[in-house]
Parts: sequence; structure tokens; C-alpha cells
Amino acid sequence: MTTAQHTQPLLQVNDLKQHFFLKKEKLFGPQQVVKAVDGVSFDIMPGETLSIVGESGCGKSTTGRSILRLDEPTAGEVLLFGKNLVNMNKKELRAARKDIQIIFQDPYASLNPRRTIRKMLTEAMSIQKIVPPEHQEARMIELMSLVGLRPEYLERYPHEFSGGQRQRIGIARALAVNPKIIICDESVSALDVSIQAQILNLLKQLQRDLDLTFLFISHDLSVVRHISDRIMVMYLGKVVEIADKHSLFTQPHHPYTKALFSSIPVIDKQYRKERIILKGDLPSPLSPPTGCSFHTRCPFATDKCKAEVPALRAITATHKVACHFAENLV
Repeated sequence: MTTAQHTQPLLQVNDLKQHFFLKKEKLFGPQQVVKAVDGVSFDIMPGETLSIVGESGCGKSTTGRSILRLDEPTAGEVLLFGKNLVNMNKKELRAARKDIQIIFQDPYASLNPRRTIRKMLTEAMSIQKIVPPEHQEARMIELMSLVGLRPEYLERYPHEFSGGQRQRIGIARALAVNPKIIICDESVSALDVSIQAQILNLLKQLQRDLDLTFLFISHDLSVVRHISDRIMVMYLGKVVEIADKHSLFTQPHHPYTKALFSSIPVIDKQYRKERIILKGDLPSPLSPPTGCSFHTRCPFATDKCKAEVPALRAITATHKVACHFAENLV
């Protein structure tokens, strides 16, 4: 992290909810609701990387999309520089988005196949009106250089590039409006391991050079360990644990975090931990369990876990966990 620890948060998310209301099967039947994100709160400091991890379907990507209002949140606050994105009208939101951008998982699907790279970058700069037309050519060349691509590639179309090159173009497009924070939504998961490493190193270099802040969403714990300052663990739409990288990897407290991190492959036998196998499947968000959402798979669950929702509480200055018995499970 490049900024002092006591700086005000760049982004604050308070009690964010994203509920999807399904079509009724019967006219007078009950309304079914998928609680994809259910009361998520966190903040991100300037210059740091906060990663979100968890199983598929836990609400990681939906959280990122809801912050940007690509999916309209059901409730909650998203404060960027103290201003609530959720309450903004379209004009205000468009202006605010110059400070917060996203890099998508699939670089090909997120690029317009009918537009050259030049047109894509020009469009971003023109919409936000941050670069005068006479300076856009120089800015595009600079962007291509920043992401490791040749200026002549500006005249090409997305299908003429490899997957790694397309992701570099996605990064360049995000950088075109000079954002302060970038949401990386599984932005390396579709790439080969060697290309992943190149893109991760590029992101870290850009963070140092441009003083960027990242919200990094991934299911790959090895990738998260490489790039993160802090890590937030989600389960069934809720935050179950959040801490600095070192604390979470060396001393996780929540039973789900322990099980999740025990799945990381370790070559050296002396550092291997016993694999924790969870029983049962991830419950349906249509009918989440009462009390602690993890109690149906937790080997330590008690009647209290089935009845009461655990609050996300601080156990150290930098470590929060949502478990009734966190201190006893270290």
C-alpha cells in the first residue's frame, strides 16, 4: 500500500444489498427473492488492494457490479470521495465513473468487435471530456505504452489479438479516463498461468506508477495472495471475515475461511496443512439458512449458530470475523 494508514477511505460500502426478485410461478404465490448480496460493508484506503474471495455464487462479482451500478443496488450506500453513488442521477453517475472503472473477466466479450482500439479509447476520453481532441492521439500512444502494446495496434480490431493482449486493451480502456480506483472482476481467471503472471505484474506496476487503488475479485487464492493488501471472504452474500493478507493466511478464524485456505496447493510437504473437507453443498440463496448462513456445513455449529446471525466484529485492530466462537477456533 502506498498511502499512510490513517488516510480517509477512498471507497466506503455500507450495508450494500442486491436482491433479485424472481417472477412468480403462480399469480398469488409467494415472491421468491435471491439475496445475492446481503448487507455487505467494507472500505478501501487509497493506494491499497482489497481482494474479495469465496466460492462461485457467493456474491463477489455482484458486489463489484452493484458498486458501479451496473446492477442497481436494492439498498445500501456506496461512498466515493464521500459522495453516495447510489443516489446519483444518470448525469452525476457518468461524471463519477471517471474515478471508478472496471476490468471484466472476459476481455473479448467486453470489447466491441466492430470498433478498432483507437475508437474505443477515443470514445472513453470524449464521453468524460478529460482529454482535448488535439491531445487524444498522444494520450492513446501513452496508454498503449503503459500496458505494453505497440501504438500501431490502435488500428486493429479485438479479434486480431490474443487473450492476454485483449486484457491489456481492457486495462488501457479503464485507464483512459484517469480513474482513482479500478474493480478487477476475475480479470486474470480466463488467462494461461504465464499470462496471468504478466498481467498481475502489470497491474502492480501501474498501481505504483499511477497511485491506483484496486478492488480485486477472484476465486484463485494464489493470485489473491500475490496482489492483495487486505482480503475479504464472502459466503452466501455476506462477509464472514476480513483482514490484512498476512493475518488471514497465517491465522484465519472463521471455519469457512480455514476450509477455503486449506485447499491451496502447497508443494513443500513441511508447510502443508490438513485439508478441511466441507460436507454438503452451498445452500441456495433462494432459501438461505436461518442464523449463521454457514451453520449447515460447519463442524462446530451449535443451536446458537442456527438461531442467531453473527455480527461482523473486530477481534484485532485489522481483523474482523462473523462467527459466535471465533476466538475459540484459532
